[in-house]
Amino acid sequence: MKYPFDVNKSILWLGDLADLIFVFFDPIGQALCKRTLNLVEELNHKHADRIRFYLSKADEAGHESDRQRVMMQIVQELCKRPGLNRTGFDMPTIYVPNMNSKGSRCANQIEEVCKDIEKTINQTIQTTLNSLEKDCDQIAELVEDKLEKDSVTASVNLRAKFRGALFGFIGMLLPLILLATYLVSTKSEVVKVLGEDILATMSLYLGPLARAWQKVPAQYSQYVIIGIVGVALIMLLIAKFASSTKPTLSRKQKKSLLEVRDYVQNTVKSKKQKLYQEYLKQSVADHDL
Repeated sequence: MKYPFDVNKSILWLGDLADLIFVFFDPIGQALCKRTLNLVEELNHKHADRIRFYLSKADEAGHESDRQRVMMQIVQELCKRPGLNRTGFDMPTIYVPNMNSKGSRCANQIEEVCKDIEKTINQTIQTTLNSLEKDCDQIAELVEDKLEKDSVTASVNLRAKFRGALFGFIGMLLPLILLATYLVSTKSEVVKVLGEDILATMSLYLGPLARAWQKVPAQYSQYVIIGIVGVALIMLLIAKFASSTKPTLSRKQKKSLLEVRDYVQNTVKSKKQKLYQEYLKQSVADHDL
């Protein structure tokens, strides 16, 4: 029979995912064919702790001496493979009892198989639930870390805005001071427009700058003005770059993260035992409970 996929690779892939790997050797069929042994050897090489060997349909193998001969033949063939050669080779005999046939004297160890499966299920459940608890703690830590980083980013943004506002204020203030100083230095024109009282107030605060401005030679005044305007423009550019901020979480995003943290800590984590019981009810029959 041909399949639209590689059967060997599929079996090996399933072996990587399975918690237990059962290999059933049929004493009647071709249990020791090369293809089967190649797969078993590769699975045993990667998952020796998970693989189990069983002689299936043991009740159809004849008398006890026949069964022993079949088992010895299988074990010998397996031990010929370097990847399967091991000491204390264990191969329990199992079969599905038939109510219509006479009772078989062959030891049926299928109950041991069921116990092994149940034990593995319990261990897997416990491991999964423990992992769930750790994942809940990890999610809470990630949320706290993200909120803490967002708080730090918000503080950095606030300082950046303050620096930008400071440089912007200086950039806007320099031209205004330049204009006011120029007006104070030309008293006759200012008096006509603003009046003597306002001029007196401006002279009180800007008098030193006005006197310094008057000391500047006329041929250099234009260069001084250009220099002050240039400094003001530089300050405004610095303000623009200094006030750049990083993206932060919105209130809605913060609320969502806090809800996730509270849910996994107070709801999911607290349901560990309940989830364990529910999983058992789904996996095991009621009479076994």
